Amino acid sequence: MSAILPTRMVEKPWGRDVLPAPFTAPRGQRIGEVWFEPPPALPELLIKYIFTSEKLSVQVHPSDAQLPGYGKEECWLVIAAEPGAALGVGFREALSAAAMRAAALEGSIERLLEWYPVSAGDFFYIPAGTVHAIGAGVSLIEVQQTSDVTYRLYDYGRPRELHLDEGIAVARGEPHSEALRKHLDATGAASLVEGPLFRLDRIAGPPDAATCASYGDAPVLAIPLDQPVTIGGEVIAPGSCGLAPSLAAIGFANDGLCLITQPCK
Repeated sequence: MSAILPTRMVEKPWGRDVLPAPFTAPRGQRIGEVWFEPPPALPELLIKYIFTSEKLSVQVHPSDAQLPGYGKEECWLVIAAEPGAALGVGFREALSAAAMRAAALEGSIERLLEWYPVSAGDFFYIPAGTVHAIGAGVSLIEVQQTSDVTYRLYDYGRPRELHLDEGIAVARGEPHSEALRKHLDATGAASLVEGPLFRLDRIAGPPDAATCASYGDAPVLAIPLDQPVTIGGEVIAPGSCGLAPSLAAIGFANDGLCLITQPCK
């Protein structure tokens, strides 16, 4: 069985018909997301690349406690951003459920979000219940719980269904915590997420024995960023995602950067 996860390109109204290398959009399609199908060994996690030419809807996801088995917490690593690109995450100030509903209905909710200008290396963790929107001109990698439950609160007049009752019921009307975002230097290892649902690290070159031991003899997903890695003799190139039986089973380039993720059991 191949270590490389199958890839699925997903059309979106806000996607792009020209994608950054190494991806190529099929002729006539606006691709907004590239999914790597979750393997049976790690069904809990879904890895995506997201490419935007327009703003995504203002949306929110439930937690497992709110919708058992369908919770969705996620995180974003920006890999490229056009001038003026921004991410809307949380509100500028506390907002009641009634005020949030009114703002969604009248279309002012996007102006109530805190919009963070972004560049390559910016990282955000998005807890379930965080109202958010990805702006135009952003390319990012998303690591998330494997769920497609999205409640749209506002969609700029696009003819798609909104989910105000469900969304307002799970949304947090509050700012995003500063502790949940950071900027990564262009080089070096970085700890990005330490639970409670999954772990995510950026590995720089071959990891030491202590790092390998911390992941144990359990499967991991590898997302190479700039140099290929090898798993069982198979090359996993940037733009791909690979399943490895353990972190120690991955062959890393000496100067390569790679994201590694694993569910927290």
